[in-house]
Amino acid sequence: MSAPHQGAPGAADDVTPTPSGTWTGSGGYADPIWETVDDYLAIRLLNGDDVLDDAVADSAAAGLPPIQVSPLQGKFLHLLAQLSGAREILEIGTLGGYSTIWLARAVPAGGRVVSLELLPEHAEVARANIARAGLSERVRVLVGPALGTLPTLRDLGYGPFDLVFIDADKGNNPYYLRWAIDLARSGTVVVVDNVVRHGSIADPDNGADDVRGTQEMFNLAAQIDGFDATVLQTVGVKGYDGFLIGRVR
Repeated sequence: MSAPHQGAPGAADDVTPTPSGTWTGSGGYADPIWETVDDYLAIRLLNGDDVLDDAVADSAAAGLPPIQVSPLQGKFLHLLAQLSGAREILEIGTLGGYSTIWLARAVPAGGRVVSLELLPEHAEVARANIARAGLSERVRVLVGPALGTLPTLRDLGYGPFDLVFIDADKGNNPYYLRWAIDLARSGTVVVVDNVVRHGSIADPDNGADDVRGTQEMFNLAAQIDGFDATVLQTVGVKGYDGFLIGRVR
C-alpha cells in the first residue's frame, strides 16, 4: 500500500468541461438522458426540501466544489442508515454537510453522526447548514486530516460505528477502509462513494492518485477476513460511477 496522501477532497476532480455533456468530476460526463431520468425519479420519490436545497446553494455560494451526492443518492444513504438501524454513524468527508443531513435525519433520538472534514472553511459552511436543518445536537463535525483524527475517535468517546460513509480524498481510500473496519462492530455497514470513476477503475495503466487509491482499496477489501462487499454501479446527474457497499461480519 502506498503512503497516505494529503490532498484536499475532490482536488483530482478538477477538469474543464467540454460541450459533450455535463462534467461531474469522478463520474465523467453525464448523458442528458441520465439527468432527465434522475429528475423524473426525484420528482416522484422525493419531496421538495428547502433545507437541502439551501445547503447546496450556500455551499456553492461559499465556493465549495459541487461534488456532493445527488438527491437520490442522499435518499439512498438515508434508507441504508434506517434499514441497518444505525445509531452511530461515521462520515469521512463532510464538504458542505449535504450527505451529513441525510444521514443525521436517519438516526433515531439519541443517535449521532460524527463527520470528519479536512478544511475549516468547509466545516464552517457545513455546520451552518446542519444548524439550519435543526440537527446540531446529532452531528459532530471534527476538523483536520482524517488520518490524524481517526486514531483519536475512541479516546473521544465515539464508536463503534453502525454505518461508515467514506467520501473524501480517494488516494487515501485504503487507509479509510482499514479505519472503518477497525472502528466497526459486527454488522457495521460500510459505504464508499465514487469507486467506479467513469470506468477508469478497471484501467491498470491509470496512474491518477484517486484511481490508484481506489484500486488499492478493492485489493484490500478482497483480502480482509470478515468483510463482505459488492459494488453498485450508478448513472445519473453524477455521471457514471458507483458505490462500494460492505458489511463487517
